[in-house]
Amino acid sequence: MADPYSILNVPRGASEKDIKSAYRKLAKELHPDRNKDNPKAAERFSDVTKAYDLLSDKDKRAQFDRGEIDLDGNPQMPFGMGGGRRGHPGAGPGGFGGGGFGGGEEVDLSDLFGDLFGGGARQQRGGGNPFGGQGGFGGGGPRRPPPKGANVQYRLAVSLTDVANLAPQRITLSDGKTIDLKLPNGTEDGTQMRLSGKGEQGPGGAGDAIVTIVEKPHSVFRRDGDDVRLDLPVTLDEAVNGAKVKVPTTSGAVMLTVAPGSSSGKVLRLKGKGFTRKDGSRGDQLVTLEIDLPEADADLKQRLEGWTDSRAVRSRLGV
Repeated sequence: MADPYSILNVPRGASEKDIKSAYRKLAKELHPDRNKDNPKAAERFSDVTKAYDLLSDKDKRAQFDRGEIDLDGNPQMPFGMGGGRRGHPGAGPGGFGGGGFGGGEEVDLSDLFGDLFGGGARQQRGGGNPFGGQGGFGGGGPRRPPPKGANVQYRLAVSLTDVANLAPQRITLSDGKTIDLKLPNGTEDGTQMRLSGKGEQGPGGAGDAIVTIVEKPHSVFRRDGDDVRLDLPVTLDEAVNGAKVKVPTTSGAVMLTVAPGSSSGKVLRLKGKGFTRKDGSRGDQLVTLEIDLPEADADLKQRLEGWTDSRAVRSRLGV
């Protein structure tokens, strides 16, 4: 009987940190890219991923601990069918609910008895016997189609620059196959992509793969909504006299004009160099100038000797 705690080799009272650490260790060890000639490793990788997806979700973990759902997120079958007990998984893959909780599909328990006894159990009107005669079990109501297999969850780390430019991404599925993904307009951290038929197999066909985008932080760029922010160092002479300077963007360096007399904190805008919105338009890149003064520069000190700036630059602060 599959148990997510046993799969990850952690106790039932394990912390979120311990669960994440165990998952990372096993995922690295069992990843299909490192076990191309070992199909059993791919199967274990899939089980480890499902176990982590369940235990990393507080609500699902609580439901599992109470015996309400199994490893695939499917509800436990009643009357002990499937061997389920409180606190342990019961229904295997292909149980009621298709893709399980978290896959975007709701479980309709109103037809549960109909599925179990071979017919659509209808509520009898007028106080008749619900277990016999018209409207009892074995009636001629419509049968539900066989459920699909469980959905499989994936997390795909994508660089900030790739998100900004919607660069194609390659992902390896639990069966060892690799596919190329095209990021949709409006992609951001947490965006989910559904790959139809790429999940677990079930009586009614395969479930789906749900890919969650994780946007990785960048060393110089920062996201600000649909815009990209960058702090740009400039020299004192570039700020005083003005200059054309090279500026990095998410799609390559461009030339930017710094006007004479520019101060630190001034923000310049590069149109269309931000993130792609859902309507296909792009945000901007906002460049904040930072005047970088040399330390203990004797020549600069000599040039400024006897000169002071008499402006009350802090008056707006009330001092």
